[in-house]
Amino acid sequence: MDIQVSISLTPSERRELAQILGCTQQELPAKLAPSLNAAGKEYVTMFLGQKVFSRGSDILEHRLFLLIQDAFDNQIPDEQDVSRLFQTTTNESRSLIRSVMSKYQYQLGDAIGRSLIRVLEAAEHPEPDGHFVLTINSVNLIDELNRVLADIDGSLSPVSKKRGSVSTYEVEPSSYSRLCDRLHAEAVA
Repeated sequence: MDIQVSISLTPSERRELAQILGCTQQELPAKLAPSLNAAGKEYVTMFLGQKVFSRGSDILEHRLFLLIQDAFDNQIPDEQDVSRLFQTTTNESRSLIRSVMSKYQYQLGDAIGRSLIRVLEAAEHPEPDGHFVLTINSVNLIDELNRVLADIDGSLSPVSKKRGSVSTYEVEPSSYSRLCDRLHAEAVA
């Protein structure tokens, strides 16, 4: 069903919304469309009685689930993105993402897999015999990588935070290789 929506915004609201969504004011309609699609799905499922929630946290989780499918191109967002959209702290966003990844784990299997592949394929390998380096702003994806490693072989070294960094992680070559094999990611040379 094709539905057109018109939203009235003041110039300052347009500027602020463009900043939140990380686009220009001219790009706002295209950038906002996937989020409005997710909002429409949320209302339709509520009206049809398919998703009726009694807790606010359930509503937020379902809302983020729909945004992952539409606005985040079926990939798990990082905490900063969720904080910008939901007006939450980093810790609240991290918890919300973790809850959504757990509650909707089967429906988001592809999104989680794609997100992990993106992380692995963006790795750096500064020293030929050294660790692979991952720069990522999502503790949840690091936890998921470690869950995959544990599933492959519990004796593999985990992905661990690089000492003295905020969002840089290291992974041993053997663990990196096994992750890439399991997730069908193209390994960095």
